[in-house]
Amino acid sequence: MRVNRAWLGLVVLMLPTLLVAMDMTALLLALPQLSADLGATNVQQLWISDSYGLMVAGLVITMGTLGDRIGRRRLLMTGGAAFAVLSVVAAFAVSPLMLIIARALLGVAGATLAPSTLALITNMFRDERQRGQAIAIWATCQFTGGALGPVLAGFLLQYFWWGSVFLVAVPAMALLLLAGPVLLPEFRSDQAGRLDLAGVGLSLVAVLLMVYGIKQLTVESVPVVSAVALVAGAAIGFLFVRRQLRLQAPLLDLRLLRNRPFTAVLVALVFAGIAMAGTGLLVTQYLQSVLGFSPVASAVLFAPMGLGVAVGTMAAPALARRMKQTTAIAGGLMGSALGSLLLVGVDAASAPPLVMTGIAVLALGTGPLFALGTGLVVGSVPPQRAGSAASMSETGNYFGGSLGFALLGVVAAVVYRSRMDGTSDSLAGAVAASRHLPAGQGAELLHTAREAFTASLHVTGVVAAVIFAGLAVLILTMRPATRTTPAALPDYEVTGS
Repeated sequence: MRVNRAWLGLVVLMLPTLLVAMDMTALLLALPQLSADLGATNVQQLWISDSYGLMVAGLVITMGTLGDRIGRRRLLMTGGAAFAVLSVVAAFAVSPLMLIIARALLGVAGATLAPSTLALITNMFRDERQRGQAIAIWATCQFTGGALGPVLAGFLLQYFWWGSVFLVAVPAMALLLLAGPVLLPEFRSDQAGRLDLAGVGLSLVAVLLMVYGIKQLTVESVPVVSAVALVAGAAIGFLFVRRQLRLQAPLLDLRLLRNRPFTAVLVALVFAGIAMAGTGLLVTQYLQSVLGFSPVASAVLFAPMGLGVAVGTMAAPALARRMKQTTAIAGGLMGSALGSLLLVGVDAASAPPLVMTGIAVLALGTGPLFALGTGLVVGSVPPQRAGSAASMSETGNYFGGSLGFALLGVVAAVVYRSRMDGTSDSLAGAVAASRHLPAGQGAELLHTAREAFTASLHVTGVVAAVIFAGLAVLILTMRPATRTTPAALPDYEVTGS
């Protein structure tokens, strides 16, 4: 395969990489509009936000194994077609439940795209230098896509209805389906593992029960259902772990967690995703519902987060040449902690510049972790386990992002409700209720609700700062990974040119 064709194929692979990442966060700005149109409750809003990411995180390793068996390009084409169809379904959803189901199925389709793109890049570029460049471009697209999702959504919402956020994926996937068979070769592993269907089911049920239990804590005065869901999720998760440790070819090789550097970076990837996603959720709603900016203005004000991730990710290799990778990652994370603390000082007078500076510094600091983290994870294990390690890193990225909506969303909801003395479950609900009250009472309700939401943003900033600072300490205390020989590429059956 000629190099030019490989780089053209890389351009095609950037489409699903960007779209899968952007769909994780694209609804942040659209959430107030679609919630009002569909009448979504606070809990339904959270499910709409993160059902997609949870399915991607839960199925990415499964789809990786499936791709080994049936072919990476075939899985990519199938997932792309499904993603396009389901995007249309989501765009024209008529109820919160319909949108939640459509988002979850989009997550299943997205899970087929994520591992296929990286696997194809790894095999299209046999030259080590070119392969490193291609993977760096792929990583930049993946991590900046999530931060830029709300920006694109903001511009679309200025001129179209909220369903346009989903429809933007259709032409991109159509281009993938047309160009993919021409530019992308097919690869199959001759050592593909068996698909552990029982493990797939156990992991999905455990994750969904745990997240459901966390969400219900915000709406139940007597959290019986939440406690039952959390206990059941933990029990099923224990069964999943026990099963994986006993299998010769597990779906998730949990034995890798015995390696200290591997575990440290993987934990950092997950928790950094939690902090970034949760902060993004609060900031985008704050810009619209508290400060009253239009979707397009909110998109512009939120753009520094995407630009910060892009700059930090691209600058990471240069930093790694001048200092230890662990030092670069830890230093960046401390910068992210400082950026998070800037959000604590946000008030009506200084809000826009302080918010923009805070999210820019926060995102910039995560660049070294995202760019170098996968390399450290793979370098922490023997070469023959590099593929499994990379899959776990990918899972951690998506799981952290989706879990951030749930965990920090719950924290923010608890702070908001306590400040409102239980009279309002969400700021969107207070805005809707104010329209049906006399002018004076409506204005007072909005003022109180906006102050309560601002307080929840302050608490989120503190929590994010603690997370980033703790991760910096964790990274500094781990032993740096070393490898004397490069990981060998797996043997693949090539069925196309």
